[in-house]
Amino acid sequence: MAVTAARLRPRLRTLRLLIMDVDGVLTDAGMYYSESGEELKKFNTRDGHGIALLHAAGYRTAIVTRERTCIAERRAAKLGIREVHHGLTDKVSLVWAMLARLDLSVGETGYVGDDLGDLEVMQEVGFAAAVADALPAIKRAAHYVTRRKGGEGAVREICDLILASGVRPPGR
Repeated sequence: MAVTAARLRPRLRTLRLLIMDVDGVLTDAGMYYSESGEELKKFNTRDGHGIALLHAAGYRTAIVTRERTCIAERRAAKLGIREVHHGLTDKVSLVWAMLARLDLSVGETGYVGDDLGDLEVMQEVGFAAAVADALPAIKRAAHYVTRRKGGEGAVREICDLILASGVRPPGR
């Protein structure tokens, strides 16, 4: 049975922040290298537009990734994502510290992941989403699994789901 925005409304009711991994979520998980050794990543424009729509509706967004790369910082800056944390192995501690600083609870937080480094955070947040090509353990931990793969519009699908719920962050 398909999971709809209406069925997820109780989880989305208090959502104020959507945290996203990068590789495998905002990208297709590919690691591309030019002849000169420059690292390249492919981002989906529709995902970016979905994030912009969330911002316009009053939601906050954040990027938390293990990979240390300026590419994620540049993409986040273009999208207006203020919380960018990369190059870390302990995502859980970082997320808890970020939530404390932003005065948010885990119930007000959503997370989108694809691999084992995302699992612990996904098990704690109020809304956990996995991209279609995520590892099986990540899909099992998710409240919602996208139809689209990471880097191919999965984040846009989640943004549309959140917006279709009709719920807006408190104060909006």
